[in-house]
Amino acid sequence: MSGLYMLFGTLIALGVLVTFHEFGHFWVARRCGVRVLRFSVGFGSPLVRWHDRHGTEFMVAAIPLGGYVKMLDEREGDVAPEQLDQAFNRKPVLQRIAIVAAGPIANFLLAIAFFWAIAMLGSQQVRPVIGKVEPDSLAAAAGLQAGQEIVAVDGEATAGWAAVNLQLVRRLGESGTLELQVREHGALQVMSRQVVLNDWQKGVDEPEPLASLGLVPWRPAVLPVVSELDPDGPAQAAGVQLGDRLLALDDQMLDDWQQVVDWVRQRPGESATLRLDRDGRQVELPLTLAERGEGQARSGYLGVGVKGGEWPADMLHEVSYGPAEAVLEGMRRTWGMTVLTLDSLKKMLFGELSVKNLSGPITIAKVAGASAQSGVADFLNFLAYLSISLGVLNLLPIPVLDGGHLLFYLVEWVRGRPLSERVQGWGIQIGISLVLGVMLLALVNDLSRL
Repeated sequence: MSGLYMLFGTLIALGVLVTFHEFGHFWVARRCGVRVLRFSVGFGSPLVRWHDRHGTEFMVAAIPLGGYVKMLDEREGDVAPEQLDQAFNRKPVLQRIAIVAAGPIANFLLAIAFFWAIAMLGSQQVRPVIGKVEPDSLAAAAGLQAGQEIVAVDGEATAGWAAVNLQLVRRLGESGTLELQVREHGALQVMSRQVVLNDWQKGVDEPEPLASLGLVPWRPAVLPVVSELDPDGPAQAAGVQLGDRLLALDDQMLDDWQQVVDWVRQRPGESATLRLDRDGRQVELPLTLAERGEGQARSGYLGVGVKGGEWPADMLHEVSYGPAEAVLEGMRRTWGMTVLTLDSLKKMLFGELSVKNLSGPITIAKVAGASAQSGVADFLNFLAYLSISLGVLNLLPIPVLDGGHLLFYLVEWVRGRPLSERVQGWGIQIGISLVLGVMLLALVNDLSRL
């Protein structure tokens, strides 16, 4: 079932985002009087095609990894004299700039629409209350304590842990002061706490902002009673059954599920004795923990799952917006994610953030499937983030991307004449090399995560 979610989630995501991006180019081109020859979603052999009254061919192709809008252009073939006024290359430079910029702008508008829908739907947020502060950590040095609720990070309000994490991600690789505003749970008075950062998580392959600060979110206690078993996991092989209550792993007593997770994670490949309660009698089972991941990401695996605990009503709150407020919220979130994406790219370029954080098609497919399975709001949120990423990446001043074409046209606008075809050709060759290199790096990162 998860494979189907992954397949359809990816196809829907790519189909919607690519179609809307290309429609931006198409719509503005038509209004500028440019003749559009073809509007294709996907590459390769056509699956479906038709023509409109203007003679434009619309096509859905077999390889759903992009799309394109083909316009009448003298640089790509002969143009009849009576159609020269409809050729893209004959249009004023400002119109060409508008046509090229319309694709990325369409992606940002689409993200605003998705965030607007999410804001209108509303969501139930878990209050970001600290459950534990690790001793000798950055959070402990700043005076943060268990039971405090984080209400803002660097002046940005935080309604839940997702917002806290988002604000912390902005500071990865930096030095300076991180300001957290907190209050005791249920209190009104807000206190400020300063966390001192020094090249915080700089170059870390898989940064964990909360854990690196020494913060553990509060959560309801979950008894370690087995409700799920991996048929290929070590627990199943050792004889663990559904309904068993885990009591101890070696000498570690188990009162809460998180204790099981923490103990197992730190012991990949090790042997242990599991003591459990089964129908009122204690049973001891020898087992060997499996291993997951490699290098620093290597961790132990037991192969059991439990049911989540019930959240108290005072730890949850509803967040929703009216139609007008939702538009402002959509614009705010789109702007925030755009700035974060650009800042992350800058940090990767200067080594403040590991390039291993780049994701490719495999990771996108996995996240698409997981978000589609989680519900409408999560899938819309994923689409919004992906649409922003598509818009930002296409605006980078790299030839072959929209941003590269914009760079050429902006130079033409300033100089009063275009760059020579030889210079543009060199630029395109460099751009193709850069794009292929980044795509290869992202794919390698995806494979390493598997």
